[in-house]
Amino acid sequence: MAFVQAIVHAYALRGMDAAQVLQQAHIAPQDVSDASQRITAAQMELLCEGAMRGLDDEALGWFERRLPWGSYGMLVRASITAPDLGLALARWCRHHNLLTDTVALALQSDGAQAVVTLAEQSPPGGDGALREFCMVSLLRNLHGVACWLIDSRLPLLAVEFPFAAPAHAGVYPLLFPGPVRFDAPQARLCFDARYLVLPLARDEAQLRQMLQRALPLTVLQYRRDRLLVARVRQLLAANPAAAHDGEGLAAQLHLSVRTLHRQLREQGASLQQLKDEVRRARAIELLQRTRRPVKQVAQAVGFASEKSFIRAFRGWTGQSPTQLRVQAQLGAG
Repeated sequence: MAFVQAIVHAYALRGMDAAQVLQQAHIAPQDVSDASQRITAAQMELLCEGAMRGLDDEALGWFERRLPWGSYGMLVRASITAPDLGLALARWCRHHNLLTDTVALALQSDGAQAVVTLAEQSPPGGDGALREFCMVSLLRNLHGVACWLIDSRLPLLAVEFPFAAPAHAGVYPLLFPGPVRFDAPQARLCFDARYLVLPLARDEAQLRQMLQRALPLTVLQYRRDRLLVARVRQLLAANPAAAHDGEGLAAQLHLSVRTLHRQLREQGASLQQLKDEVRRARAIELLQRTRRPVKQVAQAVGFASEKSFIRAFRGWTGQSPTQLRVQAQLGAG
């Protein structure tokens, strides 16, 4: 309900009555002041669209000037011709900064992690009452558009906000798929930089269709993750000796176990297959580049016994660990 209160406050700043838009969204006026009340995603969509049209401001009062209806659609149009997500998000941030001086968006990457920062130049809404709603909406909107552009879930490594945890902090995990931190120095989103090189998966026809109902992007999460296999393989490779059950991996990826297995299956993979691939690659590396006994190699890649490792290795390569090691030594000689 705090987000509803923010929209009602935006109407008050304009000297306007929010009664009609609340009625359109099926929100009882007496519920607005009750912080324990909740609304559905469908109600939020109706409320935001009605308020944006009623106020003729897609920023809902956050900035020093209005953003007329279609402003954010213009940002998507300017980004959709980019060859990959990195350039699309860079354009989004640069063009958004042309629309307002209240906040500044920026994209940075160190090759491993990508970060979108939101720097405050002046209090959103003038009096600061819309600060939380502004930051949450801007970052959630950018994240939703990014997911849509690559047609993929984009898991977040961290989401940070420069204010204390609000009473409704429990809502944040529904909006941001990743760890949320409050009282941070700056508002920002962090995610795996490998997503930046994914090509865009949308065209002009899909853009027109999306813009007819763009607001669900701010509340609906994507289920498919185009980098999930790579992310699972990376976690497995970081510690190939560990058991790596589905529950533990799913927790690290902020997914349910069922969702993890389903998404891997949709991408033509399985957890066992990926575990075997990582163990096989690590075992071959140790056999070829070290003089460790086969028993130690088995332990290093997660096998309790040398016998079970040799059996699995034959299944992977068609030869025993010793045969592969001898063959590698002959090739090097």
